[in-house]
Amino acid sequence: MQVSFYLLSDTPADLQATQNELSTTPAHFTLACQLCADLFRAKQRVFVYTASQQQAEVFDELLWQFDAERFVPHNLSGEGPKYGAPVEIGWQAPRQNRTVLINLADTIPAFANRFSHIIEFVPTAESLKAQARERFKQYRQLGVNPQTINAN
Repeated sequence: MQVSFYLLSDTPADLQATQNELSTTPAHFTLACQLCADLFRAKQRVFVYTASQQQAEVFDELLWQFDAERFVPHNLSGEGPKYGAPVEIGWQAPRQNRTVLINLADTIPAFANRFSHIIEFVPTAESLKAQARERFKQYRQLGVNPQTINAN
């Protein structure tokens, strides 16, 4: 199992304030959309795990608004074709086998061991960083040595 933690960089406080006024979308959700597009182009089947149905619906809407030239076929769990779109979004365990898990929740899902590659994020907010550090430690306890990638 391969685990990758994407480190999001801090932006200057005034820029961050402007971004927060313009959008309530977390930066790691935007990066997750880009990764979904890249993984789809690489013919990988992806499961995006969220903490709640509301979060899944927000991410689903983000993918619909994503760059039209990089359209990503996706659906919420239980919707769409019988075997699901290449990218499935859900807040419960997936029904289909997938290669890549993009984890947008603040804990490691119990079914994480079903995936060969797991993508995690380290957002800039201190509380979210602390949760990411905890997940990093948990992966190490499971015998996995996560890699870190600078998102910029």
